[in-house]
Amino acid sequence: MMQSFWPIYKREIFVFFVTPLAWVLAAVFMIVQGMHFVVIVQYFLGIHDAGADQTPVQAFFGSTVLLYLIMFLLVPAMTMRLLAEERRTGTLETLLTAPTSYSAVVLAKYASVLTTYVAMWIPTVLYMVILGRNIDIDWQVVGAAYLGIACVGAGYLAVGVLMSAITDSQFVALVLTALVMVGLFVLGVGEFTAREGSWVQAFCSHVSVWAHMSHFASGIVDLRAIVFYASLVVTSLFASVRVLEAQRWGG
Repeated sequence: MMQSFWPIYKREIFVFFVTPLAWVLAAVFMIVQGMHFVVIVQYFLGIHDAGADQTPVQAFFGSTVLLYLIMFLLVPAMTMRLLAEERRTGTLETLLTAPTSYSAVVLAKYASVLTTYVAMWIPTVLYMVILGRNIDIDWQVVGAAYLGIACVGAGYLAVGVLMSAITDSQFVALVLTALVMVGLFVLGVGEFTAREGSWVQAFCSHVSVWAHMSHFASGIVDLRAIVFYASLVVTSLFASVRVLEAQRWGG
């Protein structure tokens, strides 16, 4: 499988970065994250005499809606074409005439988009360097926060691959991915509205990206969150392979 994985992986990376969409997404991402960083710095400069109950790192990674907004915009747009476009143009069947498999195709496409997602976040390390030159920051906390970003992104991107597998329309794939992400986010908000101590609150807390990122941004590496996103990745990718196989044999 690995022999067919690498050519598809490299092809997807190349195709993504030669399209205008990739550069538009990267530009929007950096602009929004830059604004996000500036707003947080200005906020903490304004309250430096009064103190704060969180650090700039916690605020950047876990306490503002802008972090989740950019994910809701970025992930669906990155994943919508992966399999939907292959099905629409009929190139998926052509691709599979080579010595490859659905598993290799799905894993290669997922790995390519995950690599791109991580690459987009790498420049934001500069923000942490700027902070570190002016205030004392805990780099272990920063590392935990980026681990959280990677876990959340990995889970959402896998969902996007699945949504792209079940339709041949990029727009439908984009909408379905966004709806699932918003649904998970809203479900997580139930942590704050459900009766304290109830199983509903416990379940909502388990799937709450807000709670997960708050923990990661505080330097708390919650294994339950890692297991949740790993399960989301495995389930979504497995379902993607099965959907493609079913579509092939079902016509």
